[in-house]
Amino acid sequence: MAVPGDPPNGTPEGIGGDDDELRPDEYRSVVFDEDFVRAARLQEYSARERMGEHARAVRSRSIWSSGAAGHATGVPGRGARRGMLLALLIATAFAMAVYLGMRNPYVPPAGGGAGLLISTVVPLAPTTPVPGGRPGDLYAQSPAADYRVGAAGITFPAARRTRHFTESQVVAALAIAKDYLVQSSLDPDVLSGTASRPVRVLLDPGQLAQFDESVTAPSGDGRHAATGWLVRFDPRTTVMADSRVRVSGTLAVEERGTDVLEVTTDHTFVYAVRPAGAGPTAADAASLFTVRRELRLRFDRDDLAARRAELVSAYVVAGPQDCATDPAEGFRPLFAGAGPTTVGPPANDPYASGHPRLAAGLCGVLASGAARTAPPSPPAPPPVVRAPAQPDTDTGATPVSPGP
Repeated sequence: MAVPGDPPNGTPEGIGGDDDELRPDEYRSVVFDEDFVRAARLQEYSARERMGEHARAVRSRSIWSSGAAGHATGVPGRGARRGMLLALLIATAFAMAVYLGMRNPYVPPAGGGAGLLISTVVPLAPTTPVPGGRPGDLYAQSPAADYRVGAAGITFPAARRTRHFTESQVVAALAIAKDYLVQSSLDPDVLSGTASRPVRVLLDPGQLAQFDESVTAPSGDGRHAATGWLVRFDPRTTVMADSRVRVSGTLAVEERGTDVLEVTTDHTFVYAVRPAGAGPTAADAASLFTVRRELRLRFDRDDLAARRAELVSAYVVAGPQDCATDPAEGFRPLFAGAGPTTVGPPANDPYASGHPRLAAGLCGVLASGAARTAPPSPPAPPPVVRAPAQPDTDTGATPVSPGP
């Protein structure tokens, strides 16, 4: 008969079974001592816990379960204290990261942001009465007769990759420049002065403050002329007589350093306008208003990715206008029948390439009628080459050749 101290499966082979050879006290001290029990990784659930549905017979004594047991007894265990310490360390590290992020001492390098726009807007006064008539007839009799309509007049040059920019990046710069010209020169809401957002969304964020000030409080100081950024007519005096604006010009792209592309635009826009508030008969009394815009736009790699531009400079001449008015806020054309308002400076033709530049705040003179460029003169006939005269054998005198 087995005694309580015997092993459950009997005495192992090779070990005597006499009480003198293996005492229960010795067996208990070796196998079931108190340190062995405490070091066990399994703990039996209580009777109440075992009564629950799907309850396991034993549970793991991890640091979290010991914490739970501590909460059950009201005293946090070592696992709970370790968990709270770990959570505290994570929260502290997160707070430090947020704090250092808000107090980042990094300062962007100088010159990395967008600069201010420098603009020059010059009105051109007529020297002869402004012609009037139907828009189609006026266009046909002007240098804009062969111009294309709208965005079709803004054409791309041949795009080639540069040293530091791919062909696709060059095409992107040209496309953004064209979008800027279309939105700032052809959009009906922009022309009427009722909107500026189509232009604003295409600008580098560093120029938005200057643009907003130019639109809300325009000034002819060379920095804040609304008409330096866009074409806008004074809605109190002018409306469009024909939405089909005639356009002609060129685009050119050039690399300016390892990270900058620069696009230069040079376009002439011809608008058919009439006085605001005029009756239906005003359709026969339209007049042409010509705006020559030369812009320089820069693009870094971020601008190309975000489809935006930095407008560096704008040179604008527009007429016919009265030089007594300030064109910074919006253009105020002189309409059909208006006579000359000033004389003095050399005539300036907005249709001609390479026209002389005038300083901001001055007034130019619109070339008389901005007439169509005269056809080239026929070439002069080649000079007559005559053979040298031979001496007269009878007299010995050299005859004189008659003049041509």
